[in-house]
Amino acid sequence: MAGTSDYPRGESFMDPFRGILVAYFMPENCYDKFFLDFDFLDVPCLKIVLSKALGIAIILGSVLVKLPQIIKLMRAKSAEGLSFNSVLLELLAITGTMAYSMSNKFPFSAWGEALFLMLQTVTIGFLIQHYGRRTGLGLLFLVVYFLLLGVLLSPVTPMSVVTSMQAFNMPAIIIGRLIQAATNFRNGHTGQLSAISVFLLFAGSLARIFTSLQETGDSLMALTYVISSTCNGIITLQVFYYWNSKPEHKKKKNKKNKRE
Repeated sequence: MAGTSDYPRGESFMDPFRGILVAYFMPENCYDKFFLDFDFLDVPCLKIVLSKALGIAIILGSVLVKLPQIIKLMRAKSAEGLSFNSVLLELLAITGTMAYSMSNKFPFSAWGEALFLMLQTVTIGFLIQHYGRRTGLGLLFLVVYFLLLGVLLSPVTPMSVVTSMQAFNMPAIIIGRLIQAATNFRNGHTGQLSAISVFLLFAGSLARIFTSLQETGDSLMALTYVISSTCNGIITLQVFYYWNSKPEHKKKKNKKNKRE
């Protein structure tokens, strides 16, 4: 679907942006297809651009994805309804994905959100301990985690260990999410769980199925995100189901305020 242009062959009106586009959104041959041949319907190149754009959007979104959860915990000064064991397993899965991707030299756009999710999940883990009056244990958790992370990302750790961690992600995600789902069911509400964070995590994991297949071709990565999406979907459904449910102490407080 070639077209005509006022620019000589080999030049394009997009040339000032060529470096950015080729570095982050498309390979050289796709740039030529789009902006020299004006073939904007080339399916393989469209898939690459869509995958790159989605990957960057997920990474940008991940910077803030758990911020609503952190803010909600800090405002309430309570971690009621959140399972520390679930957070630990989620952190294990995120760390495994990050280490596996870095070891395989996958592009940052294929896994970059794991870095920001890790930092936010560690913060949530500490806050759960802190608001449970176990601040010392929370600080110990931070120190031990970052020491282990340093060892995992160093050349000392064999690739077989990193691959095993990525494979273990699937049961870790399933068990972690089931623990949180069971906590919600047992409590009859989702407590301080942030609906915004839950929805964003669900949407991000769905999009990652496509980007992982497109950018890495790694079936283990793709399967991990399929399972993650399914488990995040369960928590998302619970958020809708328990939307109007409140913890007992809040119900009593509301009744007391009405009487007064």
